Amino acid sequence: MKILFISLGCDKNLVDSEEMIGLLSDGGHILTDNEEEADAIIVNTCCFIGDAKEESVNTILEMAEYKKTGKLKALIVTGCLAQRYRQEILDEIPEVDAVVGTAAYPQILQALEKAIGREKYQNYSESAPVPLISGKRILTTGGHYAYLKIAEGCNKHCAYCIIPKLRGEYRSVPLEDLVSQAQRLAADGVKELVLVAQETTLYGLDLYQKKSLHVLLESLARIEGLRWIRILYCYPEELYPELVAVMKREEKICHYLDIPIQHASDAVLKRMGRRTTKENLVKTIDWLREEIPDIVLRTTLITGFPGESQEDFVELYNFMDEMEFDRVGVFPYSAEEDTPAAVMPDQIPQEVKEQRRDELMELAQEISLEKGKEKLGQSLMVLIEGKVSGEAAYVGRSYADAPKVDGYIFIQTTQELTTGDFVRVRITGSLEYDLIGELENESAE
Repeated sequence: MKILFISLGCDKNLVDSEEMIGLLSDGGHILTDNEEEADAIIVNTCCFIGDAKEESVNTILEMAEYKKTGKLKALIVTGCLAQRYRQEILDEIPEVDAVVGTAAYPQILQALEKAIGREKYQNYSESAPVPLISGKRILTTGGHYAYLKIAEGCNKHCAYCIIPKLRGEYRSVPLEDLVSQAQRLAADGVKELVLVAQETTLYGLDLYQKKSLHVLLESLARIEGLRWIRILYCYPEELYPELVAVMKREEKICHYLDIPIQHASDAVLKRMGRRTTKENLVKTIDWLREEIPDIVLRTTLITGFPGESQEDFVELYNFMDEMEFDRVGVFPYSAEEDTPAAVMPDQIPQEVKEQRRDELMELAQEISLEKGKEKLGQSLMVLIEGKVSGEAAYVGRSYADAPKVDGYIFIQTTQELTTGDFVRVRITGSLEYDLIGELENESAE
């Protein structure tokens, strides 16, 4: 059968999608990117915030139209939206034949078989162990980098977040399974491994009764073929000395951390249910920069959380100005049903949320531009992502740039390069988020 697979949402969801694609391919099915040709369409959904939920619903409705105009026999919805609104999807969108929850995706072939047989199908697991990767996973990232999901779920229960209800409590993947996955990925040509989870710094606490991300990193760093190991989604209050020590010691581990802080006002942090303070954030950031002077720090912020006063926002703005994060993502608060924050008093008007978001992003752009200028003349190792269409130029990333969310380095050269190559680049120009450079005389390969 020809199957169109649509993956929405975060990189953690993408890992699930790649596993399902592998299972489908191993089952003899063929992937297509043509909706008109598809016998079945699978939409792996997200519903973390309102915009993501809207995108997921609109995509399902758009694909449902092919039941009328194409050869579509089965429409299957998987992922977070399927987990959260299981019955509503089947009741309100009759074109949907099957819904598969977040921990039940290994049953995708069974769901497809039932759906094709015109039998409505549902499968959910409220807090199942993390499904083991089958080894059939097919990468959609180009093959030179891959995400490694090291845990599922979350225990933090922040006031604005629905993830614990969708993905369950925190469950680490056993270390030996992760090392086996990483070995297979490296053997298939993956050079950059990006570690993801809802919270990576707690890895192993449930299995081994102690934080064990540093132990995992040491094992991954010994895998031949891997060049970069990148860590995302580290809650700042959970960072610990052994982790920083292994980052300093192991050359393969990028000096890069994503530390989502969400805010800097103690009053807002407390209402959010965050387990830190502005003082502790400053201490953590200063500590990281003292231990690893070239570390790149990325963070995410929320504007317009219920009760956020103008004074709270100014405090956040000034904190961001002082801390000068290298990479920043800012999101206006989205009220999600079944979360404590959704029913809090003093909800902020949407236009105020967005205005505050815009102000922070303008500041982030100014900081990024200044940091880019500081890199002029520097020599950076760059992973080639592809060629710029119609130009004698390529695009790549340095250790400072996580895939999909950070900037790029544009390299002007007539030399032929291949996606996945590592080359040494001298920086000659800077833009708001991106850099411009030229190849040094020797390739790093």
